[in-house]
Amino acid sequence: MAEDRDLDHSDANKSPDTVTMNFENGVEEPNFSDPEDFVDDVSDEELLGDLLKNKPKETDGVKSVIIVDGIPKVGSERVEKLKNVLHKLYSNFGKVLTEYFPLDENDVTKGYVFFEFASPEIAIEAVKSTNGYKLDKHHIFHVNLFTDFEKYEDIPDEWEPPTPQPYVDHGNMRYWLQESDACDQYSVMYDGGAKTAIFLNSNPDPTLLQERESWTETYVEWSPLGTYLATFHPRGVALWVGEKFDQFMRFSHNNVQCISFSPCEKYLVTFSNIPESRDDPHCINIWEIRTGIKKRSFHADAQPIATWPMFKWSHDDKYFAKVGKDMLSIYETPSFGLLGKKSIKITGIKNFSWSPTQNVIAYWVAEEKDVPARVTLLEIPSRIELRAKNLFSVADCMMHWQKAGGYLCVKVDRYTKAKKEKNEWKYSGMYYNFEIFHMREKQIPVDSAEIKENITAFAWEPVGNKFAVIHGDSPQINVSFYGIKPGGTVSLLKKFERKQCNRLFWSPNGQFIVLAGLRSMSGRLEFVDTSDFTIMAQNEHFMATDIEWDPTGRYVASGISWWMHKVDNAFWLWSFQGRLLRKNDLERYCQVLWRPRPPSLLTEEKIKEIKKNLKKYSAQFDIKDRMSLSKASKEIVDKRRKLMDEFKSIRNKRLDEYNSKKKMRLELRNGVDTDELDAESENLEEEVVEFLVKEEIVVIEEE
Repeated sequence: MAEDRDLDHSDANKSPDTVTMNFENGVEEPNFSDPEDFVDDVSDEELLGDLLKNKPKETDGVKSVIIVDGIPKVGSERVEKLKNVLHKLYSNFGKVLTEYFPLDENDVTKGYVFFEFASPEIAIEAVKSTNGYKLDKHHIFHVNLFTDFEKYEDIPDEWEPPTPQPYVDHGNMRYWLQESDACDQYSVMYDGGAKTAIFLNSNPDPTLLQERESWTETYVEWSPLGTYLATFHPRGVALWVGEKFDQFMRFSHNNVQCISFSPCEKYLVTFSNIPESRDDPHCINIWEIRTGIKKRSFHADAQPIATWPMFKWSHDDKYFAKVGKDMLSIYETPSFGLLGKKSIKITGIKNFSWSPTQNVIAYWVAEEKDVPARVTLLEIPSRIELRAKNLFSVADCMMHWQKAGGYLCVKVDRYTKAKKEKNEWKYSGMYYNFEIFHMREKQIPVDSAEIKENITAFAWEPVGNKFAVIHGDSPQINVSFYGIKPGGTVSLLKKFERKQCNRLFWSPNGQFIVLAGLRSMSGRLEFVDTSDFTIMAQNEHFMATDIEWDPTGRYVASGISWWMHKVDNAFWLWSFQGRLLRKNDLERYCQVLWRPRPPSLLTEEKIKEIKKNLKKYSAQFDIKDRMSLSKASKEIVDKRRKLMDEFKSIRNKRLDEYNSKKKMRLELRNGVDTDELDAESENLEEEVVEFLVKEEIVVIEEE
């Protein structure tokens, strides 16, 4: 047997291609000296199976490469200059690992270039930002990912319409606006944030609409128009809608800490604000709410973020912007690319703000050496400068827009100059003034008002032309109210002296304001009617941390949040006149938020007409008010009404049955209709019975 398995010694010196082995079964071995003698009939699919689907592609490893087409065609003497220009442009997005400029036989660039970045995310950002970039009037860039060529090759010759997605009925998403008594909803978090409930602010007691445990991990937030309730989870954010608060959409983004809605609720911005994710190019995501599609991602700035939101939106959701080092970046929707394909270079820019009613941006630039600080109004998208104001000795600026967009107030903190030493001014203190821009007037005139004392708070009247200021230091804290007449100047209307307050809360409809001394000022609350500056009530919610007006301006909620203060956690409900209506003591109460309302569809003329004829409706309002003061709750009233309806239904059924048997009764009574007889009928006798009442008088004499 062993001898049979040995190689033939005569073949020992042959090459492997010509060696023939002898098998025990005597089958003749093929000769491999001729390649055509062996045929491999095993296909790649049979050999690799599912691994064939993941076989390497030509584009693997080049996902970080982009192709920029449309660059100038220049000779060798100008190639270096072109390389410097393009390298400077694309290095703004991240580190450029390699760059390749193809040349023709005459050493002239072919009009396109390859750039490789450190990650695919940076490459995607570069494509979005520079596709369509205008280098000069003759050269416009067309930028694509290297991997896009595979996508373009797979495009079919015949277009096929997309498959329509099934419609999902979420019900009436604005149902709460149809509440007959205009009762608002509010959300409450308690039990240390473990429980979240939605209530209807009905009288005399609130009605529980929804309550869930562990509905959110951190807090909840209503969208600007009240359509969505946002909750936070370890893997993202969820939005809830409808009468039963069903889930509308979920946005996957790990460790989200902050969110912001666009004013028209078209987009949602999510931010994962943890140190390990700040370098992530997907640290900030912008989503389309209706579809749940991620529209754009950004990385956080290197320096810590002091304020949120990082992106600020125009009133119509057409633009959003952020401030960077010496630049203002404005993006447009729905493309989510830079407006004009590039940022606006503004040396020394500190902050900016959008007008609430126009596509106008106000920004301010810090003072530097002999160049004064400057506040500028910029119209978007034309970038036309509408107005500018130079300011001197500026330490800081804060911009406050009136809700109606008619005025912009720039609060300016200024140094007081003392003396000049060695060609430099030395400053001894601070003073403050307000620069008021009249946005509705021709050429946007600017008025000024000066306050020497420290300013604690500022707030515009939402509907009207007044603003309030808290100024001074304890114990001499004052509250001043200023008014602006159309075409006129700023004038002081009223000054309250020695007040215990540090926050201002205007009613959403104006006229009424709450002067609040939160936390360190022991929760002092003063309710003021600014039509004649009458103090309607003075109350106290000791150690209150929050104040929230309802959207209609009828109620005010004050609360002591467990997140800020660990004892006496509760929220109290007040009328707009300062009358305490209800105390809500909840275990470890955390947060109360009123559900916002969208702007009214009524015109100003219609609102004035309703106010003028309000007395016509006062009678029915008085009836409803008296019913609300009744001890019976809404549920009991509804139950009684239901029982009364059932009784009337049974009674009518019995009456119909009684009338249907009248013929039978007449036959049984020989034709006499006894139904028509009454007490005065002659067939009935009247009997009078008299009673004698004996009267006794008992006299008790004192001993």
